[in-house]
Amino acid sequence: MFLHVDLDAFYASVERLDNPNLIGKPIIVGATPGSKRGVVATCSYEARAYGVHSAMPIDEAYRLCPEGIFLPTNMKRYQEKSHEVMKIFYDFSPEVHQISIDEAFIDLTGTERLFGPPETTAVQLKKIVLEKTGLTVSVGLAANKYIAKIASGISKPDGFYFVPPGSEEDFMLTLPLKKVWGVGAKTLNKLNASGFHTVEDIRHCSLDTLQKILGEASGLFVYKAVRGNPDTTFSEIPKSRSISAENTYGEDLTDRYEIGTALMELAQTVMFRLIKEGWQSHTVHVKIRYRDFTTCSVQETGETCITSSEEVYKTASRLFDKKYNGSPIRLLGVGLLNLEPAGSPTQQDLFDFGKEKKQKLDQVVLDLKTKNPGIPITKARLLNKTQTPNASEKGDL
Repeated sequence: MFLHVDLDAFYASVERLDNPNLIGKPIIVGATPGSKRGVVATCSYEARAYGVHSAMPIDEAYRLCPEGIFLPTNMKRYQEKSHEVMKIFYDFSPEVHQISIDEAFIDLTGTERLFGPPETTAVQLKKIVLEKTGLTVSVGLAANKYIAKIASGISKPDGFYFVPPGSEEDFMLTLPLKKVWGVGAKTLNKLNASGFHTVEDIRHCSLDTLQKILGEASGLFVYKAVRGNPDTTFSEIPKSRSISAENTYGEDLTDRYEIGTALMELAQTVMFRLIKEGWQSHTVHVKIRYRDFTTCSVQETGETCITSSEEVYKTASRLFDKKYNGSPIRLLGVGLLNLEPAGSPTQQDLFDFGKEKKQKLDQVVLDLKTKNPGIPITKARLLNKTQTPNASEKGDL
């Protein structure tokens, strides 16, 4: 049996823990109104009652809920609370698969002798998470991860939904198509346009018809998903995520100092996004495009997680040196690949005591940039990229 555990309105709930005056009020976490690219990271259930939802532009959220309390994200704090919760999960099973900062699957196979029936374990886990962290979770329990994931969503907030083995098909029949995990907006629109709105509608549809509407792979996935067991076509592990930044330069880069400065700027950009979005990474990727549009790339995966923009920069510089052929550069890109939720178990570098300080520095700079969006807060080298370097700086890459 599998549990899917999802923290309720996680970021907003953490903000309430730290400021009880926010309890009962519509909280919208992500950015402040007027932010050009700000979007809602999450919002409290009070805000959702106004129609606000995750990924919505902040200005639209403000239009729907002008009395809402808008807060910037505090990823360091959210990661701390996420780590607390995940540690509790490992008390119940050694098989924990964290799929984001606020949700995880727990395999309960073999735990009955320690904790009793899976239903009892689920209730006990909810109780302990609340007692130790002050956070509520919604839990789905089923014989496979797919059904457990959907079940936890039905029970929100602070709920528990159990789908007994053998009842998966009946459970799925009760759902609208938008509740089927893996059916995205484009797929849903295609199905709706063809007259399908519920799982029951799809159940009367042949595989051949679905594949004509959606394509071979998507049609097979939906055909199996609505029957409650898409395991042969659906990967329960999220697709490999990445964060990248690249610049095309008005004038080709030839000067080594300018190239180094460009790499530093890109490294800082991707690292700040990594921190803000709550991921960690072992892999740095560098892309080079020359004046003649020839493009090459190189990447490196380390044993320990990347912890600072300086580390990204140094790795990117080393990779650049491996590939650079001396030609003028039209475009540079730096990326962090194979992302996993921050706080996931990983081998730590026990001998680099400076890493933590560099990591904290990045967090401080990110916090300042978030609170002061109009003020350029960055490394001194990036403040004036046209500055002529001295002789010792020329070789800094």
